[in-house]
Amino acid sequence: MVRIEVLEIIIKSYGDLLVWKKAHQLVLDIYKATSEFPEEEKFGIISQMRRVAVSIPANICEGSQLISRRLLATGHWPLVTEQGVT
Repeated sequence: MVRIEVLEIIIKSYGDLLVWKKAHQLVLDIYKATSEFPEEEKFGIISQMRRVAVSIPANICEGSQLISRRLLATGHWPLVTEQGVT
């Protein structure tokens, strides 16, 4: 496990990130809200809203893993640019 210390906060996993927690809560809220939509929207807007909501915390998780692996391999923080993680 990689320990990342920023402002004396130890981040053990993506679940410790405030942004991931808020994104996860958004998923729960979207699922609750869309459960009240009409049944005929099941494969339309409901599916689309749920997929896009789930992708947010999933992308945060994936990004944190890429950064953790780079930190472990190189010993320094990766540089995040418009071209990607370097």
